[in-house]
Amino acid sequence: MPAARESLLDAAKTALARRPWPGVRMVDVAATAGVSRQTLYNEFGSKDGLARALLRRETDAYLHGVERALAVEGGPVDRLAAVSAWTIAAARGNELARAMLTGCWSERLPAPSRPRASASPVPAQRRADAGVPSPAELLALVRDKAVNALNGRARPKDTEELAMACESAVRMALSYVVAPSPAGEDPVELVRGVIGRWTGA
Repeated sequence: MPAARESLLDAAKTALARRPWPGVRMVDVAATAGVSRQTLYNEFGSKDGLARALLRRETDAYLHGVERALAVEGGPVDRLAAVSAWTIAAARGNELARAMLTGCWSERLPAPSRPRASASPVPAQRRADAGVPSPAELLALVRDKAVNALNGRARPKDTEELAMACESAVRMALSYVVAPSPAGEDPVELVRGVIGRWTGA
């Protein structure tokens, strides 16, 4: 039931925008999605299962955005600048993405839970039950995606240097999430300048 699952996750995210996660009720999520409460429980098993699935979807959406940014036209600096721009936009526009990237979870959000073995008959739920990456793991995933996309096209002397440039671009972007830039300052241009000097591009 992929359509019902997505509708339920959309409804849960809408509910979370209106009230803290502890105040989100399963019956309201089901009603908003236009399905029975039993369908909700069949898909997610519990409210914790719904939370894990919501966090997994937000993580996957961020990573898909990284892949899109790495596919833009241009050289390595342009692509890393696009990843930085996406990271800043994703974190500023989505409190779940911001929490996943920074590890700063407020009491109003569903907290990430430890990975657990899943007996769910729903493959997407088994993936969600496996947990979401920590901020350090997420950064490593982005770095590795960037290295794979850019390797052979950048000027750094070796893959290790390229990996450091990729990681630095994301870390600089995250610094602007935690401490926003003053008006008129473009964080992506800073990333472009620093990474451009580093890679010689």
